[in-house]
Amino acid sequence: MNEGVEWAMHSCVNLSWMPGAAVTAKRLAAFYDLPTAYLNKQLQALTRAGILTSVSGPKGGFQLARDPKNISLLDIVVAIDGPDEAFRCTQILKAGPAADPKVDYTKACLISQAMRSAELTYRRELSSQSIADIAARVVTYTPEAPDNVRNHFTNLKS
Repeated sequence: MNEGVEWAMHSCVNLSWMPGAAVTAKRLAAFYDLPTAYLNKQLQALTRAGILTSVSGPKGGFQLARDPKNISLLDIVVAIDGPDEAFRCTQILKAGPAADPKVDYTKACLISQAMRSAELTYRRELSSQSIADIAARVVTYTPEAPDNVRNHFTNLKS
């Protein structure tokens, strides 16, 4: 999983505390001392996926395109890393000494089955958690986080 996934998730949590306000990629990147150009690529991917909207103009930037309750962690992973599974069976058993060319080793291989099962569990878990869920958990540990984020972005000069 590429680091852009982490950056995108944190950016979405922060944007969830800024309803109706757009925040530039430069400001979001500065918040965590990230490279602006690379974070901007992640934010553009989220925009293409309908997770963020891009607002142009002097008060432009990025904002959530939908309610944080309706943005799953899996939505973000897929937007950044794509929809492909992490493990891709290439059926190397077909080249083994007891290979049967008629067998679909993607389905028959126990390693492929184990990896597919783990992938499904991983995706189910990510799809069951939303940005709103994460933001709420952050608040239980750091109640001042939403105010700190709002104050940071509201008081920040260009």
